[in-house]
Amino acid sequence: MKKEKTQKVTSIGGQALMEGIMMRGPLKTTVGVRKNDGSIELEEIQPLNLTKKYKLLRLPILRGVAGMIDSLVTGNKALMLSADKAMEGEEVPEEELSKFDIWLNKHFGDKAVSIIMGVSVVLAVAICIAVFFFVPTLLFNLLSSWLPFLNDHMIWRSAFEGIMRIILFLVYMALVTLNKDIKRVFQYHGAEHKTIFCYEHGLELNVENVRIQSRFHPRCGTSFIVLMLIVGILIGLFIPFTDVWLRTAVKILLLPVTVGLGYELIRLCGRHDNIVTRIIAAPGVWMQHLTTKEPKDEMIEVAIAAMKDVIPANGEDIIR
Repeated sequence: MKKEKTQKVTSIGGQALMEGIMMRGPLKTTVGVRKNDGSIELEEIQPLNLTKKYKLLRLPILRGVAGMIDSLVTGNKALMLSADKAMEGEEVPEEELSKFDIWLNKHFGDKAVSIIMGVSVVLAVAICIAVFFFVPTLLFNLLSSWLPFLNDHMIWRSAFEGIMRIILFLVYMALVTLNKDIKRVFQYHGAEHKTIFCYEHGLELNVENVRIQSRFHPRCGTSFIVLMLIVGILIGLFIPFTDVWLRTAVKILLLPVTVGLGYELIRLCGRHDNIVTRIIAAPGVWMQHLTTKEPKDEMIEVAIAAMKDVIPANGEDIIR
């Protein structure tokens, strides 16, 4: 079967989870999970919908910040739900539990997994700030102490810091792919993209049609992150401070601007298909070679089930 040219672009997006996928449509958001018994369970969750509640947050730049907050909160909720569903009925022999596991189960019971994941998110954010903001600035300051001419133009600093962040991101993604559980999440990520492409091509949503689609989608969250890294290089040109702590603090304070501009660019790529938008989307699509993997058929089935559950009958999910 030949792939047809895309006839439409949907507003439906998704997120890969533990043994599942979250699909978010204009009317509802559904988490689909493959359970231990092989069945697929669908459960609707409620996103924040900040832009629907507050008109001010629909303005350019602000809508990107609101969307990021919404995605983080809703995505974390979906991730914890998928972990609970995927591990439901799975019992680990007590002799295999560590003292920490026993303490968590004793004090928090069924909420232990959610607490662990919540703490993991907080630690991940702290590590990201340290690695992607603090370390590049520190390294440039060390380098410029040996090569003073680098301080003559801010472009050297901003370019170095931006390239270092991209390299660190690439190394991080390459390393986490080695973990078999993360690899399965990336396979579900591929299933999500393929299913959305299948729907946009106007094909029937079945495993055969989904399997032949590309796993690289221009409106992916990976593309958004890459665009943020690139926008960060441009914003860095206008930060005059060289002190590690002060420069890091200012970059963190300017994150909403970076997020907002990145969102506008990814939104532009979603609504228009031309040489300019393809160039803008290209770095993110290349990065998806790391963050998406070819899915198994049973993963595609989960993506299809979640997708069908969020497609509105009135067709209001189509943006182009």
